[in-house]
Amino acid sequence: MLRRRHWGRVSFAEADALQRALVESTEDYVLLFEHPPTYTRGVRAQEDHFLVPADSLDADVVTTDRGGDVTYHAPGQAVAWPVVTVRDDPGSGRQHVGRLEDAVIATVRAFDPEGRLGEIGRLEGYPGVWARLDTRPHKIAAVGVRTVRNARGERRSLHGVALNVDIDLAGFAAIVPCGIPDKPVGSMKSLGLDVTEAQVEERLGQELAIRLGSDERVARVDRSAARTSDERPMIRRLRRAGVNPDDAVAITARKPEWLRIEAHMGTEYQSLRTLTEDLRLTTVCEEAGCPNIFECWQSGTATFMVNGERCTRACGFCLIDTRKPLALDPSEPARVAEAVVRLGLSHAVITCVARDDLADGGAGAIADTIRAVRERSPETNIEVLISDLKGDRDSLQLIIDARPDVLNHNMETVARLQRAVRPSAAYHRSLAVLARSVAAGLTTKSGMMVGLGETADEVEEVLVDLAAVGVSIATIGQYLRPTANHLPVARYWEPAEFDDLAQRGRRAGLAHVQSSPLTRSSYHAREALSDATPLALPTRR
Repeated sequence: MLRRRHWGRVSFAEADALQRALVESTEDYVLLFEHPPTYTRGVRAQEDHFLVPADSLDADVVTTDRGGDVTYHAPGQAVAWPVVTVRDDPGSGRQHVGRLEDAVIATVRAFDPEGRLGEIGRLEGYPGVWARLDTRPHKIAAVGVRTVRNARGERRSLHGVALNVDIDLAGFAAIVPCGIPDKPVGSMKSLGLDVTEAQVEERLGQELAIRLGSDERVARVDRSAARTSDERPMIRRLRRAGVNPDDAVAITARKPEWLRIEAHMGTEYQSLRTLTEDLRLTTVCEEAGCPNIFECWQSGTATFMVNGERCTRACGFCLIDTRKPLALDPSEPARVAEAVVRLGLSHAVITCVARDDLADGGAGAIADTIRAVRERSPETNIEVLISDLKGDRDSLQLIIDARPDVLNHNMETVARLQRAVRPSAAYHRSLAVLARSVAAGLTTKSGMMVGLGETADEVEEVLVDLAAVGVSIATIGQYLRPTANHLPVARYWEPAEFDDLAQRGRRAGLAHVQSSPLTRSSYHAREALSDATPLALPTRR
C-alpha cells in the first residue's frame, strides 16, 4: 500500500528526519509539502554556484545527500518525496527518477489543455522537467534522488521532485540553478497558467500514486468546509476541517456509564495531595482535570508537571492556564526528585507546559529534572511527556542527552483535525520529534484523543505513521470537554471501538497500545514500558 501525506509547509530538517525514519518502515509513502525559503546543495554541487555568499542569504542553506547541484525551494513550489522500496539493481534509481518525471509531466499537462507552456518533457542531458521545449526551454521541476538500504536489506528511495507552481523566481537569482547557467528557470504561473500550489500538489500526488502504487489513503485537510465569521476561531477551524459543531454532544448531556468515575479520596490520595502541596509541585492530574486522578493517586502515582503551570499555547482541548508564564524556578528539579524519593516510585512521569517564550522551549529544565531524579533515585524509570519544542533540534537534543527511559510526545488527533485542535502545532512536526527520539535509541511513545470528529480509519492512519517512524507505545482515550469554552465532543466512542483501535495499532506494528475511554498519556505507563522494552531497550549514559 502506498500512503500519501499532504503536510503543508515543512522545514527541510523536519522533512529529512521523517523520510529517514520511514526508510525503516515496511510501508511505502509519498510525502507532499512545500518548504520555507531554503537552498539545498546536492552531492555534485559546486560552491561557486552560489553567486552570493551562502551565509548572507535570507534563507536556510542545507547540504544534502541527494543527487544534483544547488537549487532553491520556497512557498509556491510543490515538493514530493517518495519513500518507497525500489528494485535492487543498478538501474532502479534511474527508473525511479523517470517515474517521478513522468508524474510531473502528466500533472502539468493536466492543467494545460491549451498548450500555453508549449511542449513539456525532458531535455536530453539535463535532469528534471522542462517547459517550452519547442521554443526556449525553461526548467520547471528539479529532481534529486538517492537510494539507501534499510536494516532489512531493502533498497529505499529518499528525496524526490520539486515542481515550480507560483514560486517567487527571484530566489533563483542568487544561484546557478542545478548548475545550468544558460537556461532559465520558470514556473507554471510565470509561463501563463493560473494555478495554485494546493491544486497542483493534489494532482501530483495522484499521478505519483498511479506510478508508484495502486492503493493509497490520503490524510489532508478538507479546505472546502464553510466558514462562519461570527463564531469563535476554534469553532471556525472545526468547520473548515469538516466537523459540524452543531451536531456535537451538549455539555449538559449525561455521560455514558463507562465514563462515570467514582471518587475515592482515601489515605493514599490525601497523602499524595499533602506531599505535592508541601513540595510546591504541580501535577498534570489536577491541572488538566484527568479522570484517572483517584485511581492513580490511590496507588501512589502521579505525573509531575514542570516549567511552571502556565502554558504559552491555547489548544482547544486543554484546561491548563494560558496566562503569561512566570520565570522558571531553579529549585523545581530538586523538588520533583524529592517527591519521587518520598513516594518510592519505580516509574516517574514528568510532563511540561509548552514554553515557547524560552529559547530552548523549556528543554533544559526538563533535562535538569531527569538528572535530578536519576541522581536521587537511580533505579526509577523516567518517562517524559514533552511539547514539540517548535521543532528545534538542539532543544530536543538537551532532553535526549539526559536519556529518559521513555520519551513521549502526543500527536493528540488525526491529521485532518490538527489545525482545529492544536493550532500552534503540526502533524509533521510531531512525527519529526518522535522520529528523532527513535533515531537516538530512546523508547518512544505517543498518544491521541478520539471524540473530536475523526473516523476510525483516520485514527488507524495515525497509528500506522507512528509505527512507521519507530514509535513503540501508543495511548488512545476519549476526549472529555473541560468547559463550554473548549472544543465540543463530537461523540462518545464505545469500549468495543477502543478495543478495535488497539487491534489496529498492534497490526500496524506498535508494541503496546493502551486504548480505552479513560486512557490518558501516562495511564498504566509502567506496564506499557514493560511491553515495549523487548523491542526497544532504553540506553542510559
